This record gives sequence, C-alpha cells and structure tokens, in this order.
Amino acid sequence: MSARPRLLVVSAGDETLRGYCLEQVATAYDVVLLTSTEPAWEKPYIVDHAVADLHDTTELLAAGRGLAARHHLAGIVTWDEWHLISTARLARALDLPANSVEVMRACRNKATARSLFARHGVPSAASVEARTLPEATRAVSSLGYPAVIKPAAFASSIGVIRVDHPEELPAAFAFASAGASRSREDTGVLVEEYLDGPEVSVECVTAHGVTTAVAVTRKHLGPEPYFDETGHTVDAADPLLPQVAPGAAAAVKALGITDGVQHVEMRLVDGRPRLIEVNARIGGDMIGHLVRLATGIDLSQAAADVACGKTPDLTPTRHGAAGIRMPYPDASGTLAERHINHPFATHTPWLQQFQWIREIGDTLLLPPEGDLFTSRAGFYIVTGRDTAESPNASTPPPTRSPSPPGQTDEPTEPAGARHRR
Repeated sequence: MSARPRLLVVSAGDETLRGYCLEQVATAYDVVLLTSTEPAWEKPYIVDHAVADLHDTTELLAAGRGLAARHHLAGIVTWDEWHLISTARLARALDLPANSVEVMRACRNKATARSLFARHGVPSAASVEARTLPEATRAVSSLGYPAVIKPAAFASSIGVIRVDHPEELPAAFAFASAGASRSREDTGVLVEEYLDGPEVSVECVTAHGVTTAVAVTRKHLGPEPYFDETGHTVDAADPLLPQVAPGAAAAVKALGITDGVQHVEMRLVDGRPRLIEVNARIGGDMIGHLVRLATGIDLSQAAADVACGKTPDLTPTRHGAAGIRMPYPDASGTLAERHINHPFATHTPWLQQFQWIREIGDTLLLPPEGDLFTSRAGFYIVTGRDTAESPNASTPPPTRSPSPPGQTDEPTEPAGARHRR
C-alpha cells in the first residue's frame, strides 16, 4: 500500500481544459475521485473512485462516506466551480479541513460578495439586485449608464452584458435573466456599475489565512457588449503584481477564505484595482497551466498541499511568459473545414499546444444566442521569455468566421503564426 497521502478530488472536470490539474496532483498524492460519470481518461491518475449525482446532497454524502471508509483521507479539493459548495458540505461531513459552506456560498453569490467587499472596504462596483425589469430600470436610473446586467450566481460570463442606452435594457435584462435561470443556487439578476478599464485576474494561494499572490493574468475579451474571455497572458515579471496583490488579498479575507487557491478577477479603473469577483478555485481556461509555464509554480499541487495541511512551495523556478488564445468566429455559423499546418507547428518551439475542441459540422454560436461554450473552435498556447516575445500574447489571432454551408474555413497555420514572421 502506498505511503503517499490520499486526496479526495471532487469532479476532475473536462480532460481538455482540466486534465493537467489531475495529472499534476497525482504526481504527489494518491487520488480518490468522486465523480458524476464513470472515469475514463482519469483512470491512470486515481487509485479509487465513486460515482454519484454531485448535485444530490444525499448521494454526495453517501458516496463520500463510502470512500472515506475505504481510505484514510488527508484532504479534499475541487477545481470545479459548480461543486465548490457541495465539496465544502462533504468536507464538513467527513471532518476534513476546508472552507465552510457559508464561505463558499458567499464566493458563489455576487450580491453577497459585493456586500462583504463593501463592509470590509474592498473597492468593487456599486451593485443592486433586480428581480424584475422595473426594478432593473430603477437601478440603472440610480447607477447611470453604462451599466452591467448579470446573473447573481453563475459563471463563465454567461448572461453578463453591458447596457449603454435605456432602449437596450429590456433585451439585456432578458439575456441576463436567461443566464440566471440556469443557476441551481440563485436565479436573481444584478445591475452593477460598469468598471471601465483593462481586466486582469490575480492567481492566489491562501494557507492558514495568509494569501500570497503568485501571478497576474491579463485578459482578452470578445466583442462588446458581452464579456466572453478569448485569451489570457501570464508574465512572471508583470509589473502589475505588486499593485494588485494587496487588493486581491483583501478580497479573499473579506469573504472569509482561509485556505485554498483563488482566481481573483478585477478591473483597473484609472490605474486602481476594483474587484469583480473571487473564484475559490484554480482559474479556468488552463490559467493554472500558464502560471506553471511562466513561473514554475504549480497551482494544482498548491491546492492539494493546502487541502492536506502542508505548506505549498510557491518559489518561482521559471521567469518567462505564456499565453492562451481561443479562436473565435466573427459571426455564428457552421464549421465547414479546419486545418493545421502540422510541419510548421511541429518545428515551432514557442507553440506549446494547438487543439481543436469543435468538430466539422458543429454550429458555433456567439452571444446572445450562444456563450463561450458554444463559440470557441479550439485553443492554442504559446510561450516566450516575456510578453513581448510570446506570439499573440497581446494581439488577436487572425481567425476566420465559420462558413455557411458550401464554403470553407481553412487557416493554413496555427493562429498567430503570421505575426511571428
């Protein structure tokens, strides 16, 4: 029997974008997996598993207790946004160290988070809850235009939209309400002050109430008035880190988080950080992988270490930059053809990975009909010594729209290669 600590992971997530988390954790821990579907790609990285409906508290607790009876568990962790609360609930039942259910609820609910930010003096955005269009109208009249309408408890920028003029408000409220209706926790809508400035996230690790900001991620957004993220860049030498780290740590503390990894989103308004939200898990879109490529710091390992009461190693061992971009179409349509110049990609050292996530014949839908899950065709990851050297770290890739039936969409090189020449 292995002498390594045994870690309970709740929901390993999607192999394409979250597989690296499980792979990295399994290098130091024996992983016991609680999942909603029978494991497939996860099998090489786990020693045992149980399948349960992770949204059903009775099933979740029964499956978790079954695993705890078979294994001496050192800790519990999830990097899945949708299971933060259920993981905290299970941790309480198994008497494993973790943030409380109440703290995770505060992280998941933007209205609660805004209230806590205000109470603790953390600069964020003015925010008003609105259950009806008349309430939203009164809120925008008070806050002024432009304003942001968003679900109170969802993720991935789904249902989030900017409103610039009164005549846009009914459609915007309907769009946000449709996104909010997909939440299992709160179907309310918020009307918020628009924070005008570049968007970044701060990747943090908190242990025993002390938060360390390890990296800044610069964001690339899709077409307005929506807030879909189309790319991220991490530079180990980013001069923003000391500027934004205090605000990120203050936000984490305001929510009552004492342990774990956090993805703290903010905007820089007139050069000063204003909080958007705190996500109590590793950032999506492979941001944890980018941090490792740029700095050498392993956020997946850090999350596991903190969950098991160990001190994480946050010493940078690399000093470079890494970026990810998601080729987006210019308009909704059908993906008729796709192509990668494999010889070019194979002999290009700065191109770490290029992967399609949609098949020929798939329909790509942009907001308002779709969201980031329906609009992305794939992604590519690049590296360099700094942001300036990383191809397309700050410049949009030359993507093409999906083609109507009978036409083709055929980039002949990995997106961004033309900028390199």
